Amino acid sequence: MNKLSESISTNATSARYLIIGQGDIGLAVTNTLATGQKQVTGLARSERQAYDLDNQADYLQADALKLTAEQIQDFTHIAIIVAPNSYEAENYKNTYLGIAQHIAELQSQLPQLTRVVFISSTGVYGQDEGQWIDETIEPQPPKREASQYILQAEQVLQQAYGNRAIIIRPSGIYGEQRLMRVRKAKEQQKEPMLPNVWTNRIMDTDLINIIVQVLLEDNDDVKPMYLATDYAPVTSFELTTWLATELNSTQPTLQAYNEDKPMSGKRLHSNIPRDWLQFPDWQSGYHHILQSK
Repeated sequence: MNKLSESISTNATSARYLIIGQGDIGLAVTNTLATGQKQVTGLARSERQAYDLDNQADYLQADALKLTAEQIQDFTHIAIIVAPNSYEAENYKNTYLGIAQHIAELQSQLPQLTRVVFISSTGVYGQDEGQWIDETIEPQPPKREASQYILQAEQVLQQAYGNRAIIIRPSGIYGEQRLMRVRKAKEQQKEPMLPNVWTNRIMDTDLINIIVQVLLEDNDDVKPMYLATDYAPVTSFELTTWLATELNSTQPTLQAYNEDKPMSGKRLHSNIPRDWLQFPDWQSGYHHILQSK
């Protein structure tokens, strides 16, 4: 039995998990819990056959914005893992913030609920001059309107549920089916790049494990917020250069930078336990991806 399966099997059998959102990440979280013999229900608006859901998982076809307390009153753990249909700010308002507000409004009618896990984003940090960010740093107001709605959604759940609300803020998600950086590195004609634009990475499989572990963590051990990122911030230029070398593609060239703002982006200091990560840095993660191709 591997460590994750053992953790799942030893968790309290009375727990019941609701995973709101059955996209790539939410579906994988649901299936991981199901194969670990947990009582888990996936929730989405489409019919069950639209998702490759494990046979041991239950399914609830519903609009999360219209859930009644009666529908979800028996769940002890809820994870909100949603994404907008498009990148327009209004869609972030209707998904992230709208669902958070609705679940918050039901708080007094959900006496069994001991944990609400909200999958947010490191985009809530408005810091954009290469600053180091750790779990003690409060976000500066983000400039992007969509990120403002995500931050508001965090706050709504924290106000309603207090220490029962757990926030997970993933950085840039990559994986075997999330290859934007690889595609860019393969391009023979590359746009010149600024030298000090910081980025942060998390492999999708590691993010799935982080969410599962947070759902299973004992109350005494759980943190109020997790920076779901690996341990190696990297500049976009360094990452592209490394990938281009591995792919035998043309190397990127440098663009002159603005002396008034020599750095941009942020450098995240992960607070994820080491044994939750299979890929603790982007090199090991992209090595795995490139070798699997």
